[in-house]
Amino acid sequence: MSAAIEGEAAIRRRRAAMGVFERYLTLWVALCIIAGIALGAVLPGPFRALGRMEVAQVNIPVAVLIWAMIVPMLLRVDFAAMGQVAQHWRGIAVTVGINWLVKPFSMALLGWLFIGWLFRPWLPAGQVDSYIAGLILLAAAPCTAMVFVWSRLTDGDPNFTLSQVALNDAIMLVAFAPVVGLLLGLSAITVPWDTLFLSVLLYIVLPLVAAQVWRRSLLASAGEAALQRTLKALNPVSLVALLTTLVLLFGLQGEQILAQPLVILLLAVPILIQVYFNAGLAYLLNRQCGSAHSVAGPSALIGASNFFELAVAAAIALFGFESGAALATVVGVLVEVPVMLSVVHIVMRTKGWYERA
Repeated sequence: MSAAIEGEAAIRRRRAAMGVFERYLTLWVALCIIAGIALGAVLPGPFRALGRMEVAQVNIPVAVLIWAMIVPMLLRVDFAAMGQVAQHWRGIAVTVGINWLVKPFSMALLGWLFIGWLFRPWLPAGQVDSYIAGLILLAAAPCTAMVFVWSRLTDGDPNFTLSQVALNDAIMLVAFAPVVGLLLGLSAITVPWDTLFLSVLLYIVLPLVAAQVWRRSLLASAGEAALQRTLKALNPVSLVALLTTLVLLFGLQGEQILAQPLVILLLAVPILIQVYFNAGLAYLLNRQCGSAHSVAGPSALIGASNFFELAVAAAIALFGFESGAALATVVGVLVEVPVMLSVVHIVMRTKGWYERA
């Protein structure tokens, strides 16, 4: 059996192991867009009332939903795995470089090129800067949860994946706000620094601390089995919270989307380009560095995917429900699964070529 056929068989086996929510996430997102737009048109009052439920510029319903999304994902992160970083230092160096030195800046460049220039005539003039801001937020935080799925699909080294995710989350605590502030400033977008730092505190620092306290409590009281049972039970909760947020978001954005349905397609273009560019760059750099394929595969996927739950939360906090930034981050959610599965397919089909190096 050729390496390509083996790769396709491995993808089919592991895709079957994905949960129903994960496997059909794009379908659920599309249905939530339709449901949100329809409900927003029929019941505009309740949606506006939910949008006005704010304290210190933080929307309370969204804050609850975001915590329900993020805490189960951060519960998977084991910071003790950072002790294994030295074992895979080449792959770690490549992925950290892509995530923090390439991806946010390449996305900003693509946003300026496509949204700020090429597509500007077809976009609402007052939302162009907001769309670019949403794209920057989408690219500024590396994925935390779905990475474990992508790693399994590529036969990735679990120790590398876990140590890389732990390191990225540690970096995110200090780097997310400065990177976002720098790129928004370069885009001539006013940065509400107090809101940005509040978002980092609410949606990165506090959930991470809560998740780690919960994780240690579970392990201390009932061991690894209890942790795995909890993760399995919480997985649907996290995705349902994400989908509920999308219904709320599109209930408030429905009129704008119906007026300009082309917007979603145009926003997807720079997102798709940056995914394939960053995944390809990480994959090739790992090959040049001599990393094993079991490291290069998840490295490429981690380098390309985004922590879209955080991006959605930050966009809503910084620019509001009805902003172009919030819409841009949701487009990232819409394309995440099919695009990342295509990257998995490429990585597995090229395993023979990779290992000939």
